[in-house]
Amino acid sequence: MKKVLIANRGEIAVRIIRACHDLGLQTVAVYSQADAEALHVLHADEAICIGEAPAQKSYLKIPNILSACEITGADAIHPGYGFLSENANFASICESCGLNFIGPAPSSITLLGDKARAKATAKEAGCPVIEGSDGIVPDAIQARIEAEKLGYPIFIKAVAGGGGKGIRIAHNDDELIRFFVAARTEAEVSFGNPDVYFEKMIVGPRHVEVQILGDKHGNYIHLGERDCTIQRRRQKLIEESLSPAITPKLRQKICEAAVAVVKKAKYFSAGTVEFLLDKDLNFYFMEVNTRIQVEHTISEEISGVDLVKEQILVAQGKVLPYKQKDIVFNGHAIQFRINAENSARNFAPSPGRLEYYLPPGGPHVRVDSACYSGYVIPPNYDSMIAKLIVHGKNRREAIEIGRRALREFHIGGVFSTIPFHLYMLDDENFLSGNYDLTYIDDLIGQGCEFINS
Repeated sequence: MKKVLIANRGEIAVRIIRACHDLGLQTVAVYSQADAEALHVLHADEAICIGEAPAQKSYLKIPNILSACEITGADAIHPGYGFLSENANFASICESCGLNFIGPAPSSITLLGDKARAKATAKEAGCPVIEGSDGIVPDAIQARIEAEKLGYPIFIKAVAGGGGKGIRIAHNDDELIRFFVAARTEAEVSFGNPDVYFEKMIVGPRHVEVQILGDKHGNYIHLGERDCTIQRRRQKLIEESLSPAITPKLRQKICEAAVAVVKKAKYFSAGTVEFLLDKDLNFYFMEVNTRIQVEHTISEEISGVDLVKEQILVAQGKVLPYKQKDIVFNGHAIQFRINAENSARNFAPSPGRLEYYLPPGGPHVRVDSACYSGYVIPPNYDSMIAKLIVHGKNRREAIEIGRRALREFHIGGVFSTIPFHLYMLDDENFLSGNYDLTYIDDLIGQGCEFINS
């Protein structure tokens, strides 16, 4: 591996370029017409336009990406997250073209990308799973049978789902068929696969995930858990590591369960095993994300492991240099997603030109971003401006550093989620850890505008 093409954009493309340069690898950026002046284009050794602004005509267009590899002589592809990162067909095509796909094997992506098969794999590995349908629910007749067996409320979930799409909650018979049809329709449009399955809904859960690393030689480690419970419409806003809800004994159990799942799947590369945690601190397998996560940063901060570098080294066939006993967790880290959204108006998108962009600094502050003053945030992609990561010796100190860093973060020309984050750092329930997955949506429903005075 000598030259890596990054099949992505934004802050994750910049992050990967930096890791490649640290390892002495050449980099190729690809960009759409809307991203001609993007930071990842400036940082890479080479850059090539792959199409028009819509992702379907650029970042999702496999022939264009492969052509860019051929033109530049790239011998490896890092997919980042989103776009083609969990597309088994893309990974397989890369392999057939002699390109090193920096991620798991296509077979693992296929297995774990199918939510029903992933759940069966977790069950075989001895990991607790949420009670649900035995595979795909094909029609309305079977939907009624499964609902009677499970009892309400029920999650209706797309087999190929992600990003909160293809999900509905049925609370009664009247909602069941209507939401069943709606979930299948959305899944077909979003993923090209209408299949759905049912799960018994865990009331008032927390979202906890475990970061794992595996190599091609059967070695595995975990880097602890992240708490991603602060979400809006199933979109993460604040992530923490370690979780304020997890005891050391539970941490050992949930992390060992995560490793058992990926071992069973013969997985290698970086990955994330996601769980729901109920009010009694029972955990249940949810899914495996077969890619680097947006929130990988906080696992890096508490463990000292560079996850993106390790992804690249694993793809090269290197043996993991760590054993589990080598991983020591240091303090507490929090990530705040700074998005171009108006949190006072139900998080309405706010694309546009950054009239000024002044990120914070100082001790224990990290900012991962692809933005700069004068940069135009296009309306075609996600609205992320930056990821603000803070690290303290404990949660209380991390929150204080976060409050300082957010106050130093100055953005002009677009709305941002900074007022939301400042609001949350004064919220008694957040400070005490007393919240679940519905907390932010409930606040919005009560008319909270997240304006910090």
